Amino acid sequence: MPRKLKVMHEFLHLFLDVLRNSVLITGLVIIMMLMIEYVNIHSHGKWFTRLRQNRFGQVVLGAGLGIIPGCMGGFAAVSMYSHKLLSFGALIAMMIASSGDEAFVMLAMIPKEALLLMGVLFIIAVGAGLLVDLVSKGKNKKGKKEGCEEGYQLHHEDEEHEKVEKATLRNMKHASAERIALLLGVILFIVALAFGMLEHEHEHEEAVEAIHTHLNIFDEYWMNLLFAIVSLIVVWFIATAPEHVVKEHLWEHIIRKHFLSIFLWTFGALLAIQVGLHYFDIETLISNNIPWMILLAVLVGIIPESGPHLLFVTLYATGTVPFSVLLASSISQDGHASLPLLAESKRSFIKAKIVNVLVAAFFGYLYYFVGF
Repeated sequence: MPRKLKVMHEFLHLFLDVLRNSVLITGLVIIMMLMIEYVNIHSHGKWFTRLRQNRFGQVVLGAGLGIIPGCMGGFAAVSMYSHKLLSFGALIAMMIASSGDEAFVMLAMIPKEALLLMGVLFIIAVGAGLLVDLVSKGKNKKGKKEGCEEGYQLHHEDEEHEKVEKATLRNMKHASAERIALLLGVILFIVALAFGMLEHEHEHEEAVEAIHTHLNIFDEYWMNLLFAIVSLIVVWFIATAPEHVVKEHLWEHIIRKHFLSIFLWTFGALLAIQVGLHYFDIETLISNNIPWMILLAVLVGIIPESGPHLLFVTLYATGTVPFSVLLASSISQDGHASLPLLAESKRSFIKAKIVNVLVAAFFGYLYYFVGF
């Protein structure tokens, strides 16, 4: 194959992989938003009102969502933060606790160390999240708040609508174009998840193969399949919701306000990252100097991508680098979870990444020089 044709083929393959991942990420985020809207409407906003009043609970929830293997928990946390349901400290807790798709690989290759790491990350995440909220509490009152202006809240007229319109399948008799479009979109996404059409491709195939060999339950496909099953709740919600809920809450607020922005930013960021990683070999920077390796792990963690962190997972699993490098990398990186945040609020993305990097460097070097 001629070199020019080969380069074009490689770029096309990379482009399609980025497109597939962008659709997956955007779909997961939108489904999360629809689920949150469902809970909010059916609880008349009471559940989220209680959550807003409990900063400690928000931080613990953020850390808990981050610990979940993969990026789904992170997407949920970003969705809730962008609609003022989680504090900035809770967002930080999620990003510190999250290891993205690499959590699957760690559970397969180093299960004992992975569980220990998750416990350590959770403790650090909660502590850092509470500290961030404590420091930023006064600033939030004066400064401009991040996220969606409207938040997840019931409109004042919702209670009046409920007296006339009820959630029932009979609402499908005269389904609007918005309802049909939402149903078709969600159903197609569920089918794509169920048939594995949107799974990530990974550069470190030998590491990913360990998942299939040792720990099938944590395979990305099974997680996506579980999410597809849970997403059936959204199908029911869309099919039975009153017309004003479909148009005002689901279509106008979520789809028109968030969908395109999230997709374009995710696609653009992933394409730039993948092109850079494809032509830049991070492994050439590796040396036996552990302090520099910790710094490298922290800086690589800034990349909002599942993949680069696998390098440090593999190096640790083979005994090449100590736990301090893996810890620093795990704190700094959060897989794809922060990509929707980049689309929703660039300011929050930059602030969160700065805090993430500082915490990662502090605990990475603390463990290396002092130990526990």
